[in-house]
Amino acid sequence: MSLNVRVITPDKVVWDAVAEEIILPSSTGQIGILTDHAPLLTALDIGVMRLKSESGWTSIVLMEGFAEVEENKVTILCNGAEEASTIDRSAAQEELERVTLLVDEATTKKEKIEATIELRKSKARLQAVA
Repeated sequence: MSLNVRVITPDKVVWDAVAEEIILPSSTGQIGILTDHAPLLTALDIGVMRLKSESGWTSIVLMEGFAEVEENKVTILCNGAEEASTIDRSAAQEELERVTLLVDEATTKKEKIEATIELRKSKARLQAVA
């Protein structure tokens, strides 16, 4: 038995395949999903989703959203998603360094919040390729 997993963003379907197991970055911590999991609807945080298939583990960076698990179907709706295989490690490292400076330079509350969100995204991208 396997899970049918779909990752959908506003502009495209990022992933549509089967997996044996997935680990989701929910807003309350990581959640592991196996076949015949109880029905679930959960909010997702910025983080790395890991999928295990016959070919091994795949990582996908999720930029917040929701996941629904029902009858071995996992549907993930998120603001953005990116497969780790498409991320350039050195570019992700440079982005993290740039965004870290933005957090330090932020003066208003709005700037600090926006910079912190960008920092979390950058860390997730780097974690996915590690």
